[in-house]
Amino acid sequence: MKHQRLFALATGILLTARTVSAQEKTQTWSLEDCLQYAYEQNIELKQSRLSLESSQIDTKNAKAKFFPNLSAGVSYQYTNTPFQETTGNNLDNYIITGNSGSDKNQLSGSYNLRSSLTLFNGGKLLNQVKSSKIAEEMQNASLEETFDNIESAIVTGYLQILYAQESVRINENTVEVSKAQCERGEKLKNAGSLSESDYAQLVSQYSNDKYQLVVSQNTLAQNILTLKQLLELGIDETIEIETPELDATDVLTPIASLNEIYQTALLCLPSIKYSELNIAAAKLDIKSAQSGYYPSLSLSAGVSTGHLSTSDGKTGSQMKNKLSESIGLSLSIPIYSNRDTRSAVSKARIAATTAELELESTKKTLLSDIENLCLDVKAAQEQYVSAQEQVKASQASYDLIQEKFNRGMANTLELLTEKNNLLSAEQQVLQAKYMAILNRLLLNIYQNKPITL
Repeated sequence: MKHQRLFALATGILLTARTVSAQEKTQTWSLEDCLQYAYEQNIELKQSRLSLESSQIDTKNAKAKFFPNLSAGVSYQYTNTPFQETTGNNLDNYIITGNSGSDKNQLSGSYNLRSSLTLFNGGKLLNQVKSSKIAEEMQNASLEETFDNIESAIVTGYLQILYAQESVRINENTVEVSKAQCERGEKLKNAGSLSESDYAQLVSQYSNDKYQLVVSQNTLAQNILTLKQLLELGIDETIEIETPELDATDVLTPIASLNEIYQTALLCLPSIKYSELNIAAAKLDIKSAQSGYYPSLSLSAGVSTGHLSTSDGKTGSQMKNKLSESIGLSLSIPIYSNRDTRSAVSKARIAATTAELELESTKKTLLSDIENLCLDVKAAQEQYVSAQEQVKASQASYDLIQEKFNRGMANTLELLTEKNNLLSAEQQVLQAKYMAILNRLLLNIYQNKPITL
């Protein structure tokens, strides 16, 4: 379960306290901190949890249908009947309204208590309970899948920051080297050992290196903003991430075989669980639709009484004398339903077949994604090793050319060529390094493993 993986990331600190205002000191976030904070505070996850709670209520409501219902009713009626006296002859009648001493005001009341219970309806009630449980499990799988997506985005964003930070450091070093070369070139120019055009190339390269530094700094700032937005931090909140020491061991960590990762993903990946549950729900819908072919039987019972209050009546005795009890069975047999039941069954079967096809499609997509990630990890690891060797060779060549340049034995073009080759090799090492680590961590998500650096 995803929550188990997340609880393994917990540090015992209430991460809600990590939210800092602009006036407070910026706190440092590890990758584990970011993931745990998102798990607790992400709005989309909160919405998914509420949907899960709603599904749990639906399950309880479906189970309650197995128990009899109970209702009570009370009614009162007040009647005012005037005294009427008729007098006259056959041709001329008239009414005198008055009080004869008889009761003209009456208060009547009735009371009832009724209950009913479905005894049999073709298994529809049982299927409804099962469907509700499946819907609850599907919502839980949807919650886990939502976090997987958020987790992937945060891991990617976090590593992009680490990559950008190292890229900035490389460009900073490059600018320092370019500055020193310009200073050295100026001395050589003043001494007559370097032409104006060669010196201009050094200055141009220095300007270009400063520009690349600004670009890398802006990229870093954008990546930090992206992570901040993923964490849904406020406008006045800042974020600073931890910078773990990642070496060749982290890059070259072996991964499991493709088949092992794929089989594990089939067992634990939320998208697979969701598709499987969707099939189960569709098959239950078939049974629920087929229940329309079966008769339904229900039991009902009730008790009722009432009274009529007059000047000389006794309410208690009237309620006792008017007490009635009833019990009955009701049987409903479907004969013809204008093809409603048959159509419902046919559509439910189509939905089940569609769900099975969706599962197969999800499995194929999953296999493709895992294959690509495994290939990317292995390719990045090989590129990392090769790029490191290239850095060593480029560094040696650059050191040699730089020494010759300082002695006036090499021109500017040779120096800048070797310098750019070294910079390119360093960037290749950096790119391969974080590509290998990122894809390996993404594979951990498919295997339900903790995400740690």
